[in-house]
Amino acid sequence: MFMKQSSRALAAGLACALAMAAPAILAASPTAAKVLATVNGKEITDEDVKIATEDLGASLPAQLEGKAREAYILDFLIDGALVAQKAQSDKLDQGPDFAKKLAYFREKLLMEILLSQVAKSAVTDAAVKATYDEAAKAQKPETEIRARHILVPTDADAQAALKRVKGGEDFAKVAKEVSKDPGSEGGELGWFTKERMVPEFGDAAFKLKPGEYSEPVKSPFGWHIIQVEEKRQKTFPPLDEVKDQVSRYVVQKAQSEMVAQLRKTAKIERTEPAPEAAAPATPAAPAPAKK
Repeated sequence: MFMKQSSRALAAGLACALAMAAPAILAASPTAAKVLATVNGKEITDEDVKIATEDLGASLPAQLEGKAREAYILDFLIDGALVAQKAQSDKLDQGPDFAKKLAYFREKLLMEILLSQVAKSAVTDAAVKATYDEAAKAQKPETEIRARHILVPTDADAQAALKRVKGGEDFAKVAKEVSKDPGSEGGELGWFTKERMVPEFGDAAFKLKPGEYSEPVKSPFGWHIIQVEEKRQKTFPPLDEVKDQVSRYVVQKAQSEMVAQLRKTAKIERTEPAPEAAAPATPAAPAPAKK
């Protein structure tokens, strides 16, 4: 954490040098930062608190809000300044390890700033809308159903449950009493497409019409009785529901393309061959029930 502050200190020093060399720029700058504390003469400002807040992010205690949050971060910066001053007095900033780490964090900070700029430039309303429209257009028509099931360990158990359903008992009631699927209340699975289920379950379920139920179906999870309640064409979610996801994709795409372009025009020489990519793990078959 303190190494990050060191890289910021370097950036602050460069900013000061620029300000001294260009008074006109300084005159046009926003109002000077507000000094919140001094530590042995070193000023800590509201801008420092803002930077630390962005840096610490999710690591801050969730219960801290408003003024209490600001006070916590200010104390963090005060302690950090004291520790850094002690380290400097012990000349810990003069060793080779410090120089290496400072160089690393300087490059990391420069990378973060540039990627942030790319993100801001990329996420425009037009770009988000175009990406959404492209994804919506690419989605093929797909059927989904809403169903219930009864999951039991043996064929005999399934036949017994089916006999009760055929005898007029409510499907959900029977499922609640005998089903071994803890993730579905009354056997409710919600809406799903065929590929979300293991093949045995999906094939049987999608042959049924609304209101129909299946004969016993065996899958790797046991024996099922399936009842289809509704069937419809899957619709693409509206932009408002997925805007955050689309925006993240736009940002990742823009950043990846920039890095790819930099690699394309750079001279990169490896002293060791790049390791072969590990083979992807075989995905497990999806569970028949919606968890």
